[in-house]
Amino acid sequence: MRYILSLIWLITMVVSIPVARAEETPDITVSVPGPRNLSYLPIDLIPRIGADTAEGVNLHILHTGGGAVAMNNMIMRNADFAVAGVPAAMSLRVSGGDVVVIAPVDNAPLFVLMVRSALMDRVKRIADLKGKVLGVNTSTKASKTTSQQLLELLLQSDGVSVDSVRIVPAGQSWVEQSSLMISGSADAVMGDEPFASRLKADGYVFFLANLAQPETLGNVAGVNFLHAALESRSDIIEREPVKVEKMVRMVKKSLAWLASHTPEEAMDALAVTDPKERTSLLLSLRNYPNAFSKDGKFSTAQLRDTDIFFHTGSGDDRRALAFGVESMINDKWAGRRP
Repeated sequence: MRYILSLIWLITMVVSIPVARAEETPDITVSVPGPRNLSYLPIDLIPRIGADTAEGVNLHILHTGGGAVAMNNMIMRNADFAVAGVPAAMSLRVSGGDVVVIAPVDNAPLFVLMVRSALMDRVKRIADLKGKVLGVNTSTKASKTTSQQLLELLLQSDGVSVDSVRIVPAGQSWVEQSSLMISGSADAVMGDEPFASRLKADGYVFFLANLAQPETLGNVAGVNFLHAALESRSDIIEREPVKVEKMVRMVKKSLAWLASHTPEEAMDALAVTDPKERTSLLLSLRNYPNAFSKDGKFSTAQLRDTDIFFHTGSGDDRRALAFGVESMINDKWAGRRP
């Protein structure tokens, strides 16, 4: 009997060990465009600086070709969190998607409308894009990506009907966007940094519009909208608030680390060794020193601009026009500033 009791005790201890470890180190999955897309760099950095280990979690990053796809991964429960443009999240919410915005990542949207260099003599302004093939970050049926919303606004601002161009998915990574431009499969792409600057440096593209240079955008309203932000589902927020708290703290730690370290130190932390990739990322980090939120708090003024941007591009969609971003913001963990 003593032998049997000892055996039962031993089995119980062996079985309980992995369970205890799993409880001590929970898994969190976040879906995000990339990899190494400048707007989402703070997420890529989290495991590289040990911010996840400090919070006692295993962070898994699921890269995608667009914010809308990242949110779809979250909705389909392939991820606990997503990072995507807030206008894209608004598009999803208006369509009935369960998405809540819980922390800002970016301080400024970094979109560049780049055009193939072969078209430099023929494309001088937005109106010249009529009849062309234009790439945007990959959308889904339920959500139109922020880059597509921006492209459509730019076209309309110069009298170009969206129906007069062909829109194709361009992804949100170097491989996807560079392939479209270099192969000539698209005439222009509403692209991301550092990919756009790298393509320009290599002579493949020229810039037609750049959100970092508002004078190139014409009369598009709300251009200081909140782009990349951390989002989750309402059931995660209600049932697993500790997980949300940890995820927001990881984002804030990454933002604080970026604010206190040089671009070179960021490249070292990310182990970026490819010379061209490193050069383009360093250039972008220097050119856009205010790209990221410094404190991880929501800005009320920025959210107002987000509403303006989204409503301007909503046409006569009554549901979209009646929707306000404040209704999907939960600032319990991130905090708020004017």
